Amino acid sequence: MNWQVWERVESILLDRGIQPILAVVPENRDEQLNASKTPEGHFWRRAHTWRSLGWAIGMHGWQHRFVTTDPGILGINRYSEFAGLPKSQQEHKLRCGIAIFASHGIPADLWIAPAHSFDEVTLQLLSALGFRYISDGFSLLPYVDELGLQWIPQQLWSFRWRPFGVWTVCYHINSWTEESIAAFADDTLRYLPLIGSLETVTRQYGTRRQGEFDRVFADAYGVATRVIPRLKRLLHSDLGCANRQIGSV
Repeated sequence: MNWQVWERVESILLDRGIQPILAVVPENRDEQLNASKTPEGHFWRRAHTWRSLGWAIGMHGWQHRFVTTDPGILGINRYSEFAGLPKSQQEHKLRCGIAIFASHGIPADLWIAPAHSFDEVTLQLLSALGFRYISDGFSLLPYVDELGLQWIPQQLWSFRWRPFGVWTVCYHINSWTEESIAAFADDTLRYLPLIGSLETVTRQYGTRRQGEFDRVFADAYGVATRVIPRLKRLLHSDLGCANRQIGSV
């Protein structure tokens, strides 16, 4: 991880008293995530400090290596570490990640899929292996599915005002600039009265079951999430072409 950026982000979180969800890759083998070197043992000592502050640590796959083109249940990205693989292979990866967490005294009960990609087999294994929570999905409110897994929806990649619902903002900080850090500081201060923690959310919605409204909302929001960015890119491309044509007249 980019420790130089992280130290700034961590300071903001501590200053605001925010208890975030942290996605941790048990055994990173993704070169794109190698932003800086970590001293031996440093990371896991810090992880225990974060847990002592009430911060949630989720298991972010196993090695963060994408080996299939299956978009999984959510259909956000067409690459995955898990979706589309046989049960035996998925179970091997999950057990390896769990064992690494356990060797460092970190419980593996919260799942955060790399690339937001996983399938029904993954869910069955997560339930069987003792996971309790999933940080993903497009529902308006958290719910418990038929496998007993509680889904904490993750629908945003930057802070946005919403009149109701429970919304999780996903950040990837390795490439952040000074402007990115400043925007994060401003947003967390602005929305601070609305920011909760995994513990408070799971307690409040721990008995809420998934209903038809959740499915309808998730389908509609998922379509919007996939289609709107494509329309914006298409529009930008068309405008660029028009500008070039105008410029050549």
